[in-house]
Amino acid sequence: MYFLQEKLIFFPQQLEKNYQFNFGQNVDELNFKASDGTLLNGLLFKADNTKGLIFYLHGNAGSLSSWGNVAKTYTELNYDVFILDYRGYGKSEGTINGQKQLFEDNDIIYKELKKNYDEQDILILGYSIGTGMASKLASNNNPKQLILQAPYYSLTDMMRKKFPFIPTFILKYKFATQEYLQDCEMPITIFHGNEDDVISYESSLRLKEKYKTKIKFITLNGQGHNGITENKDYKQELKNMLY
Repeated sequence: MYFLQEKLIFFPQQLEKNYQFNFGQNVDELNFKASDGTLLNGLLFKADNTKGLIFYLHGNAGSLSSWGNVAKTYTELNYDVFILDYRGYGKSEGTINGQKQLFEDNDIIYKELKKNYDEQDILILGYSIGTGMASKLASNNNPKQLILQAPYYSLTDMMRKKFPFIPTFILKYKFATQEYLQDCEMPITIFHGNEDDVISYESSLRLKEKYKTKIKFITLNGQGHNGITENKDYKQELKNMLY
């Protein structure tokens, strides 16, 4: 089980190097070199009159060929959006073999993007599996805001509930969101649907209970795990936050 856990957590879609993205938006395809030389691929969507950057960490399946569709929601609010494909996803090289590796990759790219954006104009946004990584990245930096869509309390906690037959001490991926948020000084907003059958709504309630004054918690009534970005209440709350 120790050697199979990546197959239980990550479901990448790989793309050919010559794959052409087409989202009908102004977008730059960027490549970054990780500390071990691995090339990581991402897309930077450009707003017409940008107020800053949203650093978006996506879920555990697919690739930028589909995740790029979320960008329009944010570019319409005048924010550029950067979305990274993790190792082994899309055109990104390599394979995922540990959480430290993922954290380092995200941090390297964040620091590169800071060369073109003032950090007080950067928001970090994580969805699903990306919420733990987003929380860790925010805890090591000082972005304007941290936004979490459908976060887990920790991946250890989630795996204990989903796969109770797997001893949690073998997990290489703890993604301890509840610990990382302690070191986050920026405003934190959590969005979670109360009909989420993938990551329990209860996990966000627990995070809010742990950090009562630090977290703004918004329930999306009737919302499941997928499609949060298109939820009309989410879009309205986001508009209120970003305008």
